[in-house]
Amino acid sequence: LSAADVGGLTAGRSVARGGEDGGGDLRERVKTEIRGVLAGAAAPPAEVPAPRVVLVVGVNGTGKTTTVGKLAHRCRLDGRTPLICAADTFRAAAVEQIAVWAERASVDIVRAADGADPAAVVFDAISAARARGRDVVFVDTAGRLHTRADLMGELGKIRRVAGRAAAGAPHEVLLVVDASVGQNGISQARRFLETAGVTGIVLTKLDGTAKGGVAVAIAGELGVPIRYVGVGEGIDDLLPFSAGDYVDALFEKAW
Repeated sequence: LSAADVGGLTAGRSVARGGEDGGGDLRERVKTEIRGVLAGAAAPPAEVPAPRVVLVVGVNGTGKTTTVGKLAHRCRLDGRTPLICAADTFRAAAVEQIAVWAERASVDIVRAADGADPAAVVFDAISAARARGRDVVFVDTAGRLHTRADLMGELGKIRRVAGRAAAGAPHEVLLVVDASVGQNGISQARRFLETAGVTGIVLTKLDGTAKGGVAVAIAGELGVPIRYVGVGEGIDDLLPFSAGDYVDALFEKAW
């Protein structure tokens, strides 16, 4: 389990608790214990008046912008009317990239010129969603290192401005974590939890060689639920997280 990126602390606890139950196959008992860890963190998000504001955050290179497009697509297929906010105004071509995903997902996008204040773009997007009758706003933010206090502090400003535009916003903060980073994902999640109030995790790049055990560590040590998993490059390759399917796949690789 440690080799599968579950982490020594979480793996040790899971095996110990699984062993305490006694009887039956140890492997199955540990699987049951890990499913319990994942389920224990998985409270569904509360319903809020429209528009629901979902802030998507993460470090560079995790597939954050791609994830926003896939989330909007899935949301539209579920009968909702999403809008994408292009609040990554710093990275070259970031707005163009998310605009392509908005077109693929057939959803509206609110964008601004490169270098614009991200918080102002968020305010405009929420206002536009309300005016157009859109019920969900997915905010694509700039990738940032979790070790940079100045960049992390900018998320605080975005959250404050969002709260002025819609009561209680952001209503969800999803952290995109690359499954291949292993235990560094815990450090990322802990810092973003402290600074951005993360409410859920999107685990990407599980279609590669990544073992993805970091999901267990994040849920077990931080109590943050895994909401979605990315399993490919296609627009439909973002799936709701299933603890049962995940644990079965994890043990095929790890035990």
